[in-house]
Amino acid sequence: MILAGFLTLPRLKPLFFCPEQFSMGTPRTMPDIHGGDGFAVLDGRAKVMDEHGVDLTEKMVLGAAHMLALAKTHQAELAILTDMSAACGSQVISDGCRLVEHRKYQRGVGVAAAMLLRSGIAVVSQRDHRSMGKIREKLEPGYQADPNAIDHHEIEWYRTYFKTVQ
Repeated sequence: MILAGFLTLPRLKPLFFCPEQFSMGTPRTMPDIHGGDGFAVLDGRAKVMDEHGVDLTEKMVLGAAHMLALAKTHQAELAILTDMSAACGSQVISDGCRLVEHRKYQRGVGVAAAMLLRSGIAVVSQRDHRSMGKIREKLEPGYQADPNAIDHHEIEWYRTYFKTVQ
Protein backbone atom coordinates (compact mmCIF):
# COMPACT_ATOMS: atom_id res chain seq x y z
CA MET A 1 0.00 0.00 0.00
CA ILE A 2 1.23 3.47 -0.85
CA LEU A 3 -0.02 6.32 1.32
CA ALA A 4 -0.33 9.75 -0.21
CA GLY A 5 -0.72 12.64 2.23
CA PHE A 6 -0.39 10.48 5.34
CA LEU A 7 0.49 13.27 7.76
CA THR A 8 -3.11 14.41 8.18
CA LEU A 9 -6.10 12.10 8.07
CA PRO A 10 -8.28 14.22 5.73
CA ARG A 11 -5.47 14.08 3.16
CA LEU A 12 -4.83 10.34 3.58
CA LYS A 13 -5.31 8.39 0.39
CA PRO A 14 -4.33 4.72 0.41
CA LEU A 15 -3.29 3.35 -2.97
CA PHE A 16 -3.26 -0.41 -3.29
CA PHE A 17 -0.78 -1.75 -5.82
CA CYS A 18 1.22 -4.96 -6.29
CA PRO A 19 4.13 -4.63 -8.72
CA GLU A 20 4.28 -8.42 -9.20
CA GLN A 21 0.57 -8.59 -10.00
CA PHE A 22 0.93 -5.69 -12.44
CA SER A 23 3.76 -7.23 -14.45
CA MET A 24 3.22 -10.99 -14.01
CA GLY A 25 -0.43 -11.52 -13.07
CA THR A 26 -1.85 -14.46 -11.13
CA PRO A 27 -1.08 -17.27 -10.98
CA ARG A 28 2.65 -16.67 -11.28
CA THR A 29 5.87 -18.41 -10.46
CA MET A 30 7.88 -17.39 -7.39
CA PRO A 31 10.31 -14.51 -8.07
CA ASP A 32 13.41 -14.18 -5.91
CA ILE A 33 16.52 -12.04 -6.19
CA HIS A 34 19.80 -13.78 -6.97
CA GLY A 35 23.15 -12.06 -6.46
CA GLY A 36 22.16 -9.06 -4.36
CA ASP A 37 19.15 -6.99 -3.36
CA GLY A 38 16.76 -4.65 -5.16
CA PHE A 39 19.37 -1.92 -5.52
CA ALA A 40 21.72 -4.43 -7.17
CA VAL A 41 18.91 -5.45 -9.56
CA LEU A 42 18.31 -1.80 -10.52
CA ASP A 43 22.05 -1.36 -11.06
CA GLY A 44 22.27 -4.48 -13.25
CA ARG A 45 24.39 -6.47 -10.76
CA ALA A 46 21.70 -9.00 -9.71
CA LYS A 47 18.77 -10.79 -11.34
CA VAL A 48 15.25 -11.82 -10.40
CA MET A 49 14.68 -15.48 -11.21
CA ASP A 50 11.84 -17.87 -10.53
CA GLU A 51 12.12 -21.38 -9.13
CA HIS A 52 12.59 -22.75 -12.69
CA GLY A 53 15.48 -20.41 -13.50
CA VAL A 54 13.40 -18.11 -15.72
CA ASP A 55 14.71 -14.54 -15.67
CA LEU A 56 11.97 -12.21 -14.41
CA THR A 57 14.20 -9.16 -13.93
CA GLU A 58 12.64 -7.07 -16.69
CA LYS A 59 9.11 -7.78 -15.46
CA MET A 60 10.03 -6.97 -11.87
CA VAL A 61 11.63 -3.66 -12.86
CA LEU A 62 8.56 -2.84 -15.00
CA GLY A 63 6.23 -3.46 -12.04
CA ALA A 64 8.44 -1.36 -9.76
CA ALA A 65 8.53 1.49 -12.28
CA HIS A 66 4.75 1.46 -12.53
CA MET A 67 4.47 1.53 -8.72
CA LEU A 68 6.82 4.51 -8.59
CA ALA A 69 4.86 6.33 -11.30
CA LEU A 70 1.63 5.80 -9.35
CA ALA A 71 3.31 7.01 -6.16
CA LYS A 72 4.63 10.15 -7.87
CA THR A 73 1.30 10.90 -9.55
CA HIS A 74 -0.40 10.87 -6.15
CA GLN A 75 2.49 12.59 -4.33
CA ALA A 76 2.96 9.62 -2.02
CA GLU A 77 5.07 10.14 1.06
CA LEU A 78 5.12 6.61 2.48
CA ALA A 79 4.80 3.05 1.24
CA ILE A 80 3.76 0.21 3.56
CA LEU A 81 5.19 -2.89 1.91
CA THR A 82 5.23 -6.63 2.48
CA ASP A 83 8.63 -7.59 3.84
CA MET A 84 10.52 -10.64 2.60
CA SER A 85 9.24 -10.06 -0.94
CA ALA A 86 11.52 -9.75 -3.98
CA ALA A 87 9.47 -6.72 -4.98
CA CYS A 88 8.46 -5.11 -1.69
CA GLY A 89 10.89 -6.39 0.92
CA SER A 90 11.91 -3.45 3.08
CA GLN A 91 14.41 -5.15 5.40
CA VAL A 92 14.70 -8.83 4.53
CA ILE A 93 14.54 -10.77 1.26
CA SER A 94 15.35 -14.32 0.28
CA ASP A 95 18.93 -15.05 -0.63
CA GLY A 96 18.17 -16.88 -3.87
CA CYS A 97 15.25 -19.25 -4.33
CA ARG A 98 12.89 -19.50 -1.35
CA LEU A 99 11.51 -22.86 -2.47
CA VAL A 100 14.48 -24.87 -1.27
CA GLU A 101 14.68 -27.13 1.77
CA HIS A 102 16.71 -24.64 3.81
CA ARG A 103 15.63 -21.15 2.76
CA LYS A 104 18.28 -18.48 3.23
CA TYR A 105 17.62 -14.81 3.90
CA GLN A 106 19.61 -11.65 3.45
CA ARG A 107 19.25 -8.13 4.75
CA GLY A 108 18.15 -5.91 1.94
CA VAL A 109 15.23 -4.50 -0.01
CA GLY A 110 13.18 -5.70 -2.94
CA VAL A 111 13.16 -4.09 -6.38
CA ALA A 112 10.10 -1.85 -5.90
CA ALA A 113 11.24 -0.83 -2.42
CA ALA A 114 14.66 0.13 -3.81
CA MET A 115 13.07 2.19 -6.57
CA LEU A 116 10.78 4.03 -4.14
CA LEU A 117 13.65 4.68 -1.72
CA ARG A 118 15.87 6.06 -4.50
CA SER A 119 13.08 8.46 -5.36
CA GLY A 120 12.79 9.71 -1.78
CA ILE A 121 9.64 7.83 -0.78
CA ALA A 122 9.84 6.36 2.71
CA VAL A 123 9.22 2.64 3.06
CA VAL A 124 8.04 0.69 6.09
CA SER A 125 7.23 -3.00 6.58
CA GLN A 126 3.85 -4.29 7.67
CA ARG A 127 5.92 -6.09 10.33
CA ASP A 128 7.20 -2.82 11.80
CA HIS A 129 4.67 -2.68 14.63
CA ARG A 130 6.26 0.21 16.53
CA SER A 131 6.56 2.35 13.39
CA MET A 132 3.03 1.48 12.29
CA GLY A 133 1.76 2.47 15.73
CA LYS A 134 3.48 5.85 15.52
CA ILE A 135 1.99 6.42 12.08
CA ARG A 136 -1.46 5.54 13.41
CA GLU A 137 -1.00 8.00 16.30
CA LYS A 138 -0.48 10.76 13.73
CA LEU A 139 -3.52 9.69 11.74
CA GLU A 140 -5.98 8.95 14.51
CA PRO A 141 -6.33 11.51 17.29
CA GLY A 142 -6.49 9.81 20.68
CA TYR A 143 -4.88 6.56 19.50
CA GLN A 144 -1.98 5.43 21.66
CA ALA A 145 0.49 2.98 20.22
CA ASP A 146 1.60 -0.03 22.20
CA PRO A 147 4.75 1.15 24.03
CA ASN A 148 6.11 -2.41 23.91
CA ALA A 149 5.70 -2.86 20.16
CA ILE A 150 8.87 -3.54 18.21
CA ASP A 151 9.85 -3.35 14.56
CA HIS A 152 10.80 -6.33 12.44
CA HIS A 153 14.55 -5.85 12.78
CA GLU A 154 14.16 -6.04 16.58
CA ILE A 155 12.42 -9.42 16.81
CA GLU A 156 14.32 -12.41 18.15
CA TRP A 157 14.35 -14.27 14.79
CA TYR A 158 15.92 -11.31 12.99
CA ARG A 159 18.51 -10.65 15.69
CA THR A 160 19.44 -14.32 15.88
CA TYR A 161 19.47 -15.00 12.14
CA PHE A 162 21.53 -11.93 11.28
CA LYS A 163 23.53 -12.02 14.50
CA THR A 164 22.71 -8.43 15.41
CA VAL A 165 23.04 -6.98 18.90
CA GLN A 166 20.14 -5.16 20.53
